[in-house]
Amino acid sequence: MKVAIASDHAGFQYKNILQQLIEENGYSVNDLGAYSENEQDDYPDHAEDIAKAIIKGNAERGILICGSGVGVSVAANKFKGIRAGVCHDNYSAHQCVEHDDANVLCIGQRVIGIELAKEIVLSFLSAKFSFEPRHQRRLEKVREIENRNMR
Repeated sequence: MKVAIASDHAGFQYKNILQQLIEENGYSVNDLGAYSENEQDDYPDHAEDIAKAIIKGNAERGILICGSGVGVSVAANKFKGIRAGVCHDNYSAHQCVEHDDANVLCIGQRVIGIELAKEIVLSFLSAKFSFEPRHQRRLEKVREIENRNMR
């Protein structure tokens, strides 16, 4: 699986650690920045990079890290076809893929410890969409809303 990873300055330290973990677990990783810890680095720019990588087929899943995880989630979800979830526990990390077909994981470096972040990332990456009829029905409703309201 191809995974894109990015962060702003507030998630920079975790990004580097998590990138190594992802590679060690056999995934192909594309680091889309930030490449230094610079407070001028803004999360919407990196959320856009991740969203475009997925939309263009350059990545199957994305991981975004900022201070809380919320900002990158808000920005990433502005893109058609992107389903980004903030997950700070293992259940949400696999459930968002299994039930909602999430393709972007958002976490907050200022919210959780690195060991939990590692577990969450691996849970997210190993999860697969269930294709249960109820989940497919709900996902189709999300797509219909997206089609009506996004350009």
